[in-house]
Amino acid sequence: MSRSVASPDIADWLLDPADPGPRYLALRHLFPADEPELAAARREAHRRGPIAQILANMHPDGYWVKPGGGYGPKYRSGVWSLIALAQLGASIDEDPRLGAAANYYLNHAVTPAGQISYNGAPGGTIDCLQGNMLAVLLDLGVAPEKLENAFDWMARTVTGEGIAEQKDRDAPLRYYAYKCGPGFRCGPNNKLPCAWGATKVMLAFSKLPREDRTPRIEAAIRVGVDFLFSVDPVTAAWPCGYAPKPSPNWWKFGFPIFYVTDILQVAGALAGLGYGNDPRLAGTLEYIRDKGGLQGTWKMEYNYAGKTWCDWGRGGRPNKWVTVRARRVLDGPA
Repeated sequence: MSRSVASPDIADWLLDPADPGPRYLALRHLFPADEPELAAARREAHRRGPIAQILANMHPDGYWVKPGGGYGPKYRSGVWSLIALAQLGASIDEDPRLGAAANYYLNHAVTPAGQISYNGAPGGTIDCLQGNMLAVLLDLGVAPEKLENAFDWMARTVTGEGIAEQKDRDAPLRYYAYKCGPGFRCGPNNKLPCAWGATKVMLAFSKLPREDRTPRIEAAIRVGVDFLFSVDPVTAAWPCGYAPKPSPNWWKFGFPIFYVTDILQVAGALAGLGYGNDPRLAGTLEYIRDKGGLQGTWKMEYNYAGKTWCDWGRGGRPNKWVTVRARRVLDGPA
């Protein structure tokens, strides 16, 4: 990928010590920082700001709002709180409460066969949830070996290897009403492949260390990359299910990113898998770059204002969180 260098004014804006959350992410992903400086920024981001605010609302047992698998209520229960924390750069090594939360989630939302479920049953699995939460758990610092079963199930669901049709109710591994077939087929998307789900699955695979990627996982990655590149990603012209055209949310960048997906996250997932310089991604990267304008700042266009534990900034205004997201994709790590 071509590298766009932030102007001094933008760097000062992102690295303002009065705003420790975006400062930490900018130092972590965009600007050179030595380990003492980065460690200090990480501590400060956990001490005050959104990470501290979300953790302050966690039950000591490791859940938010109510016990269980954490899917509801949106967007303050366990699933959504953990997603936000991971995207904020929260780390188990920095705060032991995150370890408690991760263990609680693993104990309440993952089935013996590896399905990550919204209701604790195998039928409660769906690509966007499975991919999201595996990416989240890795980002928080959960060891990959604790997630082997869930990653293996996810890879099988992509390729279809060893998974029976939905109607075969006696099979030990089968598809369900939501996760209804291979290649990201999804019940809510009229049983067609869902690019929102595919993006989350590929994002999770991109975060898995190469030494932990089995041949089955590598095969699933190839299927996912082929699917996401089956159209020009900037068009978002993947199957729309019941809708007549792609969701406009594909082109609205925001923070945090829950199950709704944008082309910025598609580009990030593909770049994380090594396709950042692929010519098929060039139009998407150009679109992302153009949205930053001459100032090189990106606006909050998809906002969860009033729905989560935190305030992420006013809609339609330049936003540090979104700017770090965009620059991370365009520039790569420092």
